[in-house]
Amino acid sequence: MASDPAETLRDLLLAANERFYDAFSRRDFAAMSELWHPTLPTVCVHPGWPPLEDRPSVLESFRRIFLNPASTPVRCVRPSVHRMHDVALVVCFEVVGQSRLVATNGFARSGDAWRMVLHQAGPVAESDDEEREVEPSELN
Repeated sequence: MASDPAETLRDLLLAANERFYDAFSRRDFAAMSELWHPTLPTVCVHPGWPPLEDRPSVLESFRRIFLNPASTPVRCVRPSVHRMHDVALVVCFEVVGQSRLVATNGFARSGDAWRMVLHQAGPVAESDDEEREVEPSELN
């Protein structure tokens, strides 16, 4: 039975999004650098920070976060994929300690891979929605 191309694409985008959070939680600067698109414009808005609007500034922000021993691990819950041709958004919630943020992660196709072009996270009111983590089995 052939797989559904839409489901396969969704899985690829969820896997790219999960690589972002994995690199974030492991403080893996090399993996984070590999995720961000090398040539397209990039934007990152960390909670409470001004917008960073170029790849060097975005990567420097993650380097600084990773070097801070007090930075809290971030995990993604309830991701949803929204694709528009060669660009896609993954909207999710981030759990940071006891806090919850809403995040939008933008991806653009780069050859056979999906690379980040946007990350924006900010506070969200608590909701009654049940948190759902992405399980590794969902990415295959």
